[in-house]
Amino acid sequence: MAEHTRSDITIDATPAEVMAVIADFAAYPAWTGEVKEIEVLETGEDGRAAKVRLLLDAGAIRDEHTLAYTWDDDREVSWTLVRSQMLRSLDGSYTLAPLAGGRTEVTYQLAVDVKIPMLGMIKRKAEKVIIDRALAGLKKRVEG
Repeated sequence: MAEHTRSDITIDATPAEVMAVIADFAAYPAWTGEVKEIEVLETGEDGRAAKVRLLLDAGAIRDEHTLAYTWDDDREVSWTLVRSQMLRSLDGSYTLAPLAGGRTEVTYQLAVDVKIPMLGMIKRKAEKVIIDRALAGLKKRVEG
């Protein structure tokens, strides 16, 4: 992944429990504020989504994009942009590491490139907001 933003969170659940929530795309509108609609377009041999269309509405930013997903069991999921109206690229990943006591450290990395000109500092700040919101939502969903 090129220049990216990264953050971590500890969740009181096993990697398998955390990855089950990440892989449940149909539930995203319930716990990710920006995802309003989601459609799994292709499924891989492992039964997990391989290509997903998402409709996002984050107030001033409304976009529909398609992402391709790659899964490494319950250790990591990564995605890359297939198509978007506003984005030039979007690469991200969740990496899950088991911790003592049945907990999991989740690392989220994200690199976004928009089609409109934007200062790198502003882009990194936006990525950080997206990551922190996603990790908080994931933690709440898994532990709730």
